[in-house]
Amino acid sequence: MKTLSVIVPVYNEASTLVSTLRAVEESDVGLIQKELVVIDDCSTDGSQRIVREYQTRNQHTAYTSRFHTTNRGKGAALRTGFAACSGDFIVVQDADLEYDPRDYPRLLQPLIEDRADVVYGSRFVSNEPTRVLNNHHYVANRVLTLFSNLLTNLNLSDMETGYKAFSRAALRAILPRLTAERFGIEVEITARVAQAKLRIYEVGIAYHGRTYEEGKKINWKDGVAAIGHIIKYNLFQ
Repeated sequence: MKTLSVIVPVYNEASTLVSTLRAVEESDVGLIQKELVVIDDCSTDGSQRIVREYQTRNQHTAYTSRFHTTNRGKGAALRTGFAACSGDFIVVQDADLEYDPRDYPRLLQPLIEDRADVVYGSRFVSNEPTRVLNNHHYVANRVLTLFSNLLTNLNLSDMETGYKAFSRAALRAILPRLTAERFGIEVEITARVAQAKLRIYEVGIAYHGRTYEEGKKINWKDGVAAIGHIIKYNLFQ
């Protein structure tokens, strides 16, 4: 039986963490078994306690947790999770429920059918419900995706998406080269996938974005930094 590893990076997500973990458990992926791998990146809001308590309550899904002793960033958390997981398929699930675990079957289908090595869940080619938010974020995402595409020679619509799924072989091919500590990991993953010439598919997904008042963490400084990351990971590393 195949296994899906769901990597959940956590930093100060106490208000949504339990709902996220429950949604992952309740998601229907057919006969595929699920493995939860939760990485707390030195939260200070009680998320660490929730991660530990949930492990004692959970009885239906394989559960692994890791704890960083300093806040290192999303990239570091993902690399810790990737190294700890054992699934045939791997998907990244942010702990804020901006992305809906009910989309897992859509993400997994090209992998299961062996048509893809990596699947991107796009917020911009979807007929699914998508929350209307700040136009500046939308424009920034499209500009960064276009710039990335120019250097990777891909035609992605949503390079910065947090929903990326991998086959075990694809993750094994790129993991040794991943070094990004913070949000630059999205750029680096795309660069490494392109450099490895892996088969990439995009599927439309639902997106329930948050405002800054609701806890969104990425900001304009990360957008500016992403330009440097695109140049760095595609041209110099």
